[in-house]
Amino acid sequence: MQIIKNNLKLSSKSFALVVIGALSWSLTMIKSGLVYSYGMGFWGPNGHDGIWHMALINSFAKGLWQIPVFAGENIRNYHIGFDLIVAMLHKITFIPVVNLYFQIIPPILSFLVGYAGYRFVFVWTKSRPQSFWATFFIFFGGSFGWLVTLIRSQQIGGESLFWSQQAISTLVNPPFALSLIFIFCGLYYLLIGLKNKNKKQLLFASCLFGVLIQIKVYAGFLVIFSLLTGGIWAMLKRQGTSVLKVFLTSTILSILLFSPLDGGVDGQVIFTPFWFLETLFSSPDRFYWPRLAEALINYKSAGMFVKGVAAYGFALLIFLIGNFGTRLIGFFFVVKKAAHRFDYQYIDVLVVTIIIAGIVIPLLFIQSGTPWNTIQFLYYSLIFSGILAGIELGKLVERSHKLLPVIITLTVVLLTIPTSVGTLIYNYLPSRPPAKISNEELQALKFLSDQPDGVVFTQPFDKIAADLAVNNPPRSLYLYESTAYVSALSNHQTFLEDQVNLEITGYDWRTRRDKVDRFFKDFSYDGKLELLDKEHGSYVYVLNSVQEKYKDLQFQSHKIFENSEVSIYKVAQ
Repeated sequence: MQIIKNNLKLSSKSFALVVIGALSWSLTMIKSGLVYSYGMGFWGPNGHDGIWHMALINSFAKGLWQIPVFAGENIRNYHIGFDLIVAMLHKITFIPVVNLYFQIIPPILSFLVGYAGYRFVFVWTKSRPQSFWATFFIFFGGSFGWLVTLIRSQQIGGESLFWSQQAISTLVNPPFALSLIFIFCGLYYLLIGLKNKNKKQLLFASCLFGVLIQIKVYAGFLVIFSLLTGGIWAMLKRQGTSVLKVFLTSTILSILLFSPLDGGVDGQVIFTPFWFLETLFSSPDRFYWPRLAEALINYKSAGMFVKGVAAYGFALLIFLIGNFGTRLIGFFFVVKKAAHRFDYQYIDVLVVTIIIAGIVIPLLFIQSGTPWNTIQFLYYSLIFSGILAGIELGKLVERSHKLLPVIITLTVVLLTIPTSVGTLIYNYLPSRPPAKISNEELQALKFLSDQPDGVVFTQPFDKIAADLAVNNPPRSLYLYESTAYVSALSNHQTFLEDQVNLEITGYDWRTRRDKVDRFFKDFSYDGKLELLDKEHGSYVYVLNSVQEKYKDLQFQSHKIFENSEVSIYKVAQ
């Protein structure tokens, strides 16, 4: 055991890999949230997802358990672990949330993912080369989308061309990144706990697995299910029931943590087989093969079973090859184990279960309102298939020092990294971002943040206006997507913002949308003050350019702030 502990210290080569991987991941985050000549910039999904997390973190830091973009309602159906941790860090360090989220936490989080992944794989395989290459795939695993874009447009891009985001974008989904640390650490303590027959280590592993449900619900489900299958396998092979005990403990803890924020999932998860396959070929922003898309739908609607099976099987093959890329090497691990009389150990079964379940679930189910959200199950399949690919590549390196393994390894690397390079070059490194908050709005939001707590009414998101502004970056966030930016930057609750996440979490936001539309757009509506009083509205945040198309809101006597872009009204109590 002492030998294992000593070898867990990273070699200079492995340390360099983790540092390079952590820095490459961090490039997707660190430019966002900073103020430039045009205002605060946001690259990639940070203009929506990052803003959402900032709003949640600020709300938790104030001790509130209400959803910040739907005043008066408690948060539900959402994993709050990451945001709660950052809120505590903010309270302890007094570092602004925007800097914690975009500049400070990303390099730390990414380094810990790489280090924890290396530790887990080394304890599993006892091999430095296998651990090194597994870590390589954790950081740089990519799809074959770049090959498609290279052929079609002579550009290296297409990260999510086959639907799933790839390794380079891990940090834009920080709960996903944090969940990987908990999974890798949990698996590490599961392995050494069983080896040492140490109940404390197994209990610690159970705790790490159990809290996953509040860090990333997709991870919690996959890990709990894989512990069950791994535990049953160990029991059938007469290797004891310790893994099943970890499963039971983790499950109980997950239920205790999830239940208080469970608002009910009825109707949110819908059985819709092969939605991702059909849209993969019918959507112009995906692989797009309209003839195959038509064939899939026609065979399905006509009940042509044989042709349907062949067509959907071919579509599935493209989906898997496209998404997994060079990580398909990991399937040799599965095949070789099966060929040797199913020589699987519990850890093998556990990892393979995560991969298979992460593929099957999104192929069968979508999420109400935001159907593509269930693709996040596949993220974990990609990570763990990458680990298996690294193990297989490491074995090849170990077996021979001849030229052929060097050529194979170099080929795999060259086919893997273009996804990361292309994503960074085209999405995160350009000097101008797709979204911003102007300096005038930042001034208004700073003023609002200094006012006493109260509910803010904001203008409804106008998708038509946003679509018209798409070719004029950087777009102001109110012309980008329905986001939580007023709540996030003013540190107040808003009456209605970020319809996207409200839909995902199951709130009846449409009723409020009707009220807000009437409030801002209906000049004949004389119940404005009554609505504000009923909903405890304290402030009205008005974008002057948007409100020009409507009549005056008749709050001139209560205006407390005005500049060229924004007017803020204080509601008389």
